[in-house]
Amino acid sequence: MNSSKSPGLAGFGVLKNTTCHTEKKISVFFSIIFMTVGILSNSLAIVILMKAYQRFRQKSKASFLLLASGLVVTDLFGHLINGAIAVFVYASDKDWIRFNQSNILCSVFGICMVFFGLCPLFLGSVMAVERCIGVTKPIFHSTKMTSRHVKMMLTMVCLFAVLIALLPILRFRAYQIQASRTWCFYKTEHVEDWEDRFYLLLFSCLGFLALAISFLCNAVTGITLLRVKFKSQQRQGRSHHFEMIIQLLAIMCVSCICWSPFLVAMARIGLREGRSEDSCETLLFALRMATWNQILDPWVYILLRKAVLRNLYRISSGCCGVHVMNLHMWELSSIKNSLKVAAISESPGGSKQINLQPLSSMGQ
Repeated sequence: MNSSKSPGLAGFGVLKNTTCHTEKKISVFFSIIFMTVGILSNSLAIVILMKAYQRFRQKSKASFLLLASGLVVTDLFGHLINGAIAVFVYASDKDWIRFNQSNILCSVFGICMVFFGLCPLFLGSVMAVERCIGVTKPIFHSTKMTSRHVKMMLTMVCLFAVLIALLPILRFRAYQIQASRTWCFYKTEHVEDWEDRFYLLLFSCLGFLALAISFLCNAVTGITLLRVKFKSQQRQGRSHHFEMIIQLLAIMCVSCICWSPFLVAMARIGLREGRSEDSCETLLFALRMATWNQILDPWVYILLRKAVLRNLYRISSGCCGVHVMNLHMWELSSIKNSLKVAAISESPGGSKQINLQPLSSMGQ
């Protein structure tokens, strides 16, 4: 069955001589476990983030929490949609010819794979950019980064990811059933046409670009926070910045570890003509690694919160026999005092003015 002869059966050509076999019971079991754990984890993270957003609605942390909520919601729907389709495929003995005559299910599966793959990476980079602006340009951030602007950014990121996912459909290029017969994506077998290579390279380059932007912005944010800390010898008004940068660094590390094998595999296939050297087992392993990103993301917000970090610090300090520092250093201050500290630290004699400032005013 050739896609040029029958557009409706475009994805079935790979099914004839497939050499990749997966154990049905084990595969169904792992698919259900991944989907269940992902849904529960993301649902718990959404509850935590929504409560935090209601608490800090009028503060500088609100925009970060809104973007984080968008990321977790995207991961949740990714598990719901992609997981449900994967379980259905396994339960149907991967008989695509029987339930996918018009190739609609494969197209929907492929669009969802691309969208829910790129969107979290884009959102992670946008969060890093937002924190970089919030730390380096606090006054600009407080006046320009309103909830309305953040929602517009969320919408633009989602629309861009949708556009990338729909490109093959708009160009009348059907998504292909992969050799394992368990998922759909761009064409990865016998890639000879330049357009098929372009889609693979576009996906890979956009993913790596998002990771690079996250790394660069997080580096700038971390260096700026350390410079301010050593310059002013004050931590008041900055503890929420440290909390968020720790979360961003964790998100970036998780994304790099989980997505790098899949992005590298797509780049290798796109840069080679003809048959890829990556076996379907390798691609399936890389895909499962990428799926773990959506499971681990919510645990960043569940575990790396101020209250949890404070308890971990207290436990580690007690175990090491180190005197526990005053816990008031972890208290969040209002946006007013955050901007005041930032403005004083940037002024000519800022460190002297900060040292002369009454301690009582820093905790208001």
